[in-house]
Amino acid sequence: MKWISTVSKKRLRFVLYCFILFVAATIIRLFYVQVIQHDQLTELAKENWDREIPFASERGKIVDRNGEVIVTNKLAPTLYFMPAQNDNIEQAAKQIASVLKVDEKKLYEKMNSKSYLVKLAPEGKNITYEQAVQLQAMKIDGLYTGVDYVRHYPYGNLLSRLLGFTGYDTQGLAGIEYQYDKYLTSKDAAIRLYTDAKGNALPHVDDEWREGKQGATVQLTIDLEVQKVVERELSQAMEKYNAEQALAIAMNPKTGEILALASFPTYDPSNYEEAKPEIYNRNLPVWMTFEPGSTFKIITLAAALEEGKVDLDKETFYDKGYTIVEDSRLRCWKREGHGRQTFLEVVENSCNPGFIELGQRVGPDKLLQYIKNFGFGEPTGSNIAGEASGILFSKEAFGPVEHATTSFGQGIAVTPIQQVQAVSAVINGGKLYRPYVVSKIVDSENGKTILENKPELKRTVISEKTSEKVRYALESVVANGSGRNAYRDGLRIGGKTGTAQKAENGRYKSGEYIVSFIGFAPSNDPQIVVYVAIDSPKSSVVFGSTIAAPIVGQIIEDIAPIIGLKVNREGQMEKQYRWGDPVTERVPNLVGMKVDEIMKLHYPFHIEMHGKGEVVKSQLPEPDNLLEVDGTIHLYLGD
Repeated sequence: MKWISTVSKKRLRFVLYCFILFVAATIIRLFYVQVIQHDQLTELAKENWDREIPFASERGKIVDRNGEVIVTNKLAPTLYFMPAQNDNIEQAAKQIASVLKVDEKKLYEKMNSKSYLVKLAPEGKNITYEQAVQLQAMKIDGLYTGVDYVRHYPYGNLLSRLLGFTGYDTQGLAGIEYQYDKYLTSKDAAIRLYTDAKGNALPHVDDEWREGKQGATVQLTIDLEVQKVVERELSQAMEKYNAEQALAIAMNPKTGEILALASFPTYDPSNYEEAKPEIYNRNLPVWMTFEPGSTFKIITLAAALEEGKVDLDKETFYDKGYTIVEDSRLRCWKREGHGRQTFLEVVENSCNPGFIELGQRVGPDKLLQYIKNFGFGEPTGSNIAGEASGILFSKEAFGPVEHATTSFGQGIAVTPIQQVQAVSAVINGGKLYRPYVVSKIVDSENGKTILENKPELKRTVISEKTSEKVRYALESVVANGSGRNAYRDGLRIGGKTGTAQKAENGRYKSGEYIVSFIGFAPSNDPQIVVYVAIDSPKSSVVFGSTIAAPIVGQIIEDIAPIIGLKVNREGQMEKQYRWGDPVTERVPNLVGMKVDEIMKLHYPFHIEMHGKGEVVKSQLPEPDNLLEVDGTIHLYLGD
């Protein structure tokens, strides 16, 4: 045996060390891969194996100011099919088609695919819960039911032109649904099925669940009960007057919160495909621009009072039926004129020449500045989709005739929401608030507020003293002037009528008008302002005073209990009797009186007794209410 040379020993030792290092590196690497990187590599492997069956999370709800759900979701499952897991696809297609009532051949062609997972759409998308249960009972290999939802509108057409709708994939396409889509959109959950390349389930890997996230809840400033009243009145007006369209806004003048926003005709958001695009794409209160007519006179009045240019009670004006401005004859609506009248009567009678006089006293530059300060000529910032800016005369084009016509609301174009914003500032003490319809957006899962809107004061336009004078004048319009059809006993409604001829391509259309009325209550401390406009009503007498004013009066009367407005006759102007008005008297207080005492009194009413007894325990109508002569008082008797 030969001795191993020193050189050989060194070489062997080197090889041994290399072998030990290699084994150590291999062990370290195995430890790193199997322990340190285990979760990461497992997840990468699963991504190659997994086949996801989507389970849609719910799109965010839309609720009113009180949390009442306006838009929610309805379960509507969607079918998925794995061809590799079924040996008789033709039979499977036949079974599924029989339940869904669809074409079997087309369904088979879709199912007999080389894809690992087939979404059976549109045939199997958003099927009913009952159909899903029936199919599950058949235990068809490779057929999976994914959870899916469709939008559900519990109140049908109510508020539809504000809310908008979602499309095939529940993506917002119009209205609030579109504008706040990024908040309302959810992140879908899913079942992760692990299969080989052929679609066969892997025996060593359990299926998993991937969490989703619900969409946020959008809370509106809308009051559903107020909205119902407003839409009921507009619906009746559309039918009664065979109008082309109608709109309304109800807003809190002290905050800018919109309580109701309505456009007619409406549509069903669940079947928006059946509606015309000009209906679901146009939210009339913010989109429509037109000459405001006499409702705009409120701005001229406020400017004249703020500038100290008129004393409503002491100064007079003679109206001969027209005014000449630069050879243009600008007529009053009353052809023969109103004659001599105080400026308060100018407001009550909505006298055009009288308002031209007020505008001239203010001056063109200052009047135009007031108009802009009240927010006309630019969007209000309501953040309602599709809001228009309106059209005003430029300073260069604001000549004497334009100055005169603008003073009584002709020759310019404004939006309804601009008018509501401006009139709210006139009556609330002079503060111009931004109107808004979204109160806040809340995370549906943790309840945290994501976004919140609060009352935003833009600027102060007139003083509280001027605001008080305008409120007084506008209450007088309802008690004694053109707005008398809006009068409601005990609610102290103030307001102004408007009748504007429709213009097209620079010319007025014969016989076509937009009639409107803007009203508020109570006049001493306004809590609500309501604007209604009816487009092209068919009636023998087409005026805002005869059509729009009674609608606003009825809306305010019906929503008063909802918004907390109480009947209060203190300081109320009494409605002056005019020929043709029903004769009314105050109801006496008969509670506590005996039957024989009442029989001896002479009231201009019918008395109807209910129950048994000798003493009146209660009565309807209640004392101090106005009741037409020959009306009936119901007395409820007891001992």
